[in-house]
Amino acid sequence: MTSSPALTDTRIQALEVLRRLVGNPDADFHDGQFEAIEALVDGGRRALVVQRTGWGKSAVYFVASLLLRARGAGPTLIVSPLLALMRDQVAAAERAGVRAMAINSANATEWGEVSAALDADEVDVLLVSPERLTNPSFQEAHLPQLVRRTGLLVVDEAHCISDWGHDFRPDYRRIAALIAQLPPTVPVLATTATANSRVVADIEEQLGVGVLTIRGSLARESLRLGVLRLPESRDRLAWLLTHLAGLPGSGIIYTLTVSAAEDTARLLAEAGHAVRAYTGRTDPADREALEDALKTNRVKALVATSALGMGFDKPDLGFVIHLGAPSSPVAYYQQVGRAGRGSANADVLLLPGSEDAEIWKYFATASMPSPEKAAAVLAVLGEAGPARSVPALEARVDLRRTPLELLLKVLAVDGAVRRVSGGWESTGRPWVYDADRYARIAQARVDEADSMIVYEQTAGCRMEYLAAALDDPTAAPCGRCDSCAGRWFPVDVGAGAQETAGASLRQAGLPLDARTMWPTGMDRLGVPVKGKLKPGEAVAGGRALARLTDLGWGNALRPLFAAGAPDAPIDPAMARAVIDVLRDWGQAGWEGQGRPAAVVSVPSRGKPALTGSFARSVAEIGRLPYLGELSPQFGGPAGVRGGNSAYRLAAVWDRLVVGPELAQALEPHAGAPVLLLDDLVDSRWTLTVAGRALRLAGAGQVLPLVLAQAG
Repeated sequence: MTSSPALTDTRIQALEVLRRLVGNPDADFHDGQFEAIEALVDGGRRALVVQRTGWGKSAVYFVASLLLRARGAGPTLIVSPLLALMRDQVAAAERAGVRAMAINSANATEWGEVSAALDADEVDVLLVSPERLTNPSFQEAHLPQLVRRTGLLVVDEAHCISDWGHDFRPDYRRIAALIAQLPPTVPVLATTATANSRVVADIEEQLGVGVLTIRGSLARESLRLGVLRLPESRDRLAWLLTHLAGLPGSGIIYTLTVSAAEDTARLLAEAGHAVRAYTGRTDPADREALEDALKTNRVKALVATSALGMGFDKPDLGFVIHLGAPSSPVAYYQQVGRAGRGSANADVLLLPGSEDAEIWKYFATASMPSPEKAAAVLAVLGEAGPARSVPALEARVDLRRTPLELLLKVLAVDGAVRRVSGGWESTGRPWVYDADRYARIAQARVDEADSMIVYEQTAGCRMEYLAAALDDPTAAPCGRCDSCAGRWFPVDVGAGAQETAGASLRQAGLPLDARTMWPTGMDRLGVPVKGKLKPGEAVAGGRALARLTDLGWGNALRPLFAAGAPDAPIDPAMARAVIDVLRDWGQAGWEGQGRPAAVVSVPSRGKPALTGSFARSVAEIGRLPYLGELSPQFGGPAGVRGGNSAYRLAAVWDRLVVGPELAQALEPHAGAPVLLLDDLVDSRWTLTVAGRALRLAGAGQVLPLVLAQAG
């Protein structure tokens, strides 16, 4: 018989706080919880807690915070990665009687109140996002005071600190510098549920010397795992249509892309299921409302990207379904960990897709800095003059907004640049591209993807495999998954479900917004435009058959534009789908411009057969004259996919003109609307410049129509 733990003064006090927090007079600590609290409160140590989701990591830092506050320490500072996680943590703290506040991008108007509460010592826990640590006003107005007064620093989801973590976030790497600023007597706690041995070692190194690591079993006894391979997107959606209503409680359906989430949510909603999409494009206020709808079971499921992940807490979440596999067992474990946190049973099913590997490959290195782009940014910031804003940098460096901002964060963490009021400036410190480091990270991503394939195909226990992938020494067969206990999920598809799913996926057409503003700083690139496009030069909104990332027509379009794909005439079925798009567009009123009178196409260097046959098919079926294509000038458009808006425009400016034959063919249709066709649209500047040329040559409004939209 094991003896009870000694009731030290700290343990007695901690138990009292815990029971008050959870509202249970008989509550006791899980193995490892008090050990972590004692190390922080009595020892002032640096501690790392690696425990499964639902274990109670938040109880450790809430109890420790209140004990430290009772001993005269300052407020706890929690670095928390997501708004959803912050909202849940603040709500949980308030229920437990812990005075908690947050500083993040969503509550900037409340920062004054937060500062006043801190000055009055009325805050026990302050949550900040890692991005705040790079904000100049926060660094000047809040951070010095916080560093002086912090009684405990908590790094939540600490795997994000590590290069080896599945979430590459440069802002998190600043936390090591923050830790270094703290007095050695201030305890630090890092918590995560998704760290293998490499990540653990990396976190320990960044926390400093003497780290106490408390690691428990990561197996989740409540989860019943399974994998169901189905041939096509249609089959996976048909399975959902058939079986969603029968899944336990409410849950999350994860997809790999925004368009897949939106397509799936639309299909399920049209079939009468209470579902909504939740992605990185969802407005923050709408996200909070959707999270609440799921928590209160007012929806059956949220169809979500990874935007709904770390921090979302619904203890009785009944299921997690994946349409497409995440790129690593670690990421998969983190997402399925949303389910069954406070219940005995929850179902987890993976429906892998043939497109998964292609999506993994894109995201694997999308966040890695390029040495050439980094050198270009540093050269611009090294020039004399005031700090430069991101839009100003876009006119000087061929990088889109998001990767440019990410690169600036990487350079800032490495000390080469700093963010100041008005933009960014160089620190003058030399910066060397760490090729070995990024090569190791890229290879780690490849290895993780390979491990995910093994998970899908393993004949062994799936929970054991996930736990072993996180280097859990206690990994053992679960006895519940489809490998251990046999298939627990149905595989049949209801009558008509495949047809319904197929019809939904065959739905064609999405709006293509028109460009209305020229990018800033175009004069630096030799393009004499600024401000708004003139009314007589702008094109109207258009239509695309589909996005390349769509589940439906995207699956047919992706192979056409894959690297090395041969050029060939348009498939008749695709041509018919385009006609459906035109019919629906016409019924919607042709953007108020009236029916087009003719068809013109953009010349294609890579897909002339596809684009030419596309244009002729539309003209023939629509009984419209095909007037030909614009003429390339100065070698034609020179841009490539992936550049920023200013450089994309510069690469096409004045490179498409209305030649003599096309000008003559346009004359009978002067002032009438014209359809402008292209194969693939990305930045929309090719269509804008080509449409402008047509309008200046006498055409009426230009209506763009394209086969595929990138992204």
